[in-house]
Amino acid sequence: MSDAAPSRLELLSRWAAERHGLPRQAVDLRLAAGDASFRRYYRLTLSGGATRMLMDAPPEQEDSRPFVTIARRWAAAGLPVPSLHGIDLAHGFLELDDLGDAPLQTCFGSESDAATLAWHERAMALIHELQNRAGPDELPPFDATLLGRELDLFPEWCLGEWLNMAPPPGWPALREALIASALAQPVVTVHRDYDAMNLMVRDDGLHLIDFQDAVAGPLSYDLISLLRGRYCRFDADRFAAWVEAFRQRARRDGRLPARVDSATFLSQAQAMAAQRSLKVLGIFCRLTLRDGKRGYLARLPHFLDHLDDSLAGLDGHDALQAWLNATLRPALTARLAETTGPGSQP
Repeated sequence: MSDAAPSRLELLSRWAAERHGLPRQAVDLRLAAGDASFRRYYRLTLSGGATRMLMDAPPEQEDSRPFVTIARRWAAAGLPVPSLHGIDLAHGFLELDDLGDAPLQTCFGSESDAATLAWHERAMALIHELQNRAGPDELPPFDATLLGRELDLFPEWCLGEWLNMAPPPGWPALREALIASALAQPVVTVHRDYDAMNLMVRDDGLHLIDFQDAVAGPLSYDLISLLRGRYCRFDADRFAAWVEAFRQRARRDGRLPARVDSATFLSQAQAMAAQRSLKVLGIFCRLTLRDGKRGYLARLPHFLDHLDDSLAGLDGHDALQAWLNATLRPALTARLAETTGPGSQP
């Protein structure tokens, strides 16, 4: 932990003690999880053995107000989110339901495993519930500016800061095409990090967490976050079948116009997947280089594969895909070998 961690932990312990009428020495807090932000999560054990999850989000670095607002709104819509039991926005402390220690990826086997496929089906069903029940009107817009800012993380942090490479010649055209494709989709509520790690399995059901960055954005974004996330790489046929099933359900529910055919929506999904893969490649390098967070570089080849799969499903980007495999992949592989060798530093 950093030098500031003990003082915040002490404040959090005092807050929990006051809330539950406990002596300070009786407060039992155990670190449960951290994430890519500055938030930390502690498990509080109460008398009788019940537990709660305490979020520590330093207010100078994390604004917890969106989380509180969205949690209340989504709970009112009947969505499975943790209940809020205590709120101290001045200090950045929240007391939530304890949803356990089983994020969705702990239920996965191989990509072809029946349980893995079934859990993905259930997670996709929850996306439909999220989009049908929670309107996007009060969320920040996932507009061209934000889409472009995300895409620019790739040339700035992955290519420039980490690999010392210039963007490929086709980069401006790809950037423009991916933004245009995203903006052509219907606008719905978007979790924005609908990865298996943000879906908790409890009592055989799925619960949403880490939704403070939700936006009003493209219909396929959360689907892509799930299907081209951290833990699985599905083949082209499986991916296309799931995208088509999602399209049909969205049409039936009225979220997608009937004029959007299979080929159009699949192309939009591939473009969305390319956009997100590029963003993730940039973010993971930034987390390592700027924030000193370890472990993210090892996932870069996985998202490079996702990017390769996405470009293969799009027309007009053959030259950029060739650059990816002839230039970017060897450079990334070599740089990873340097940073993971004995005594190396990212």
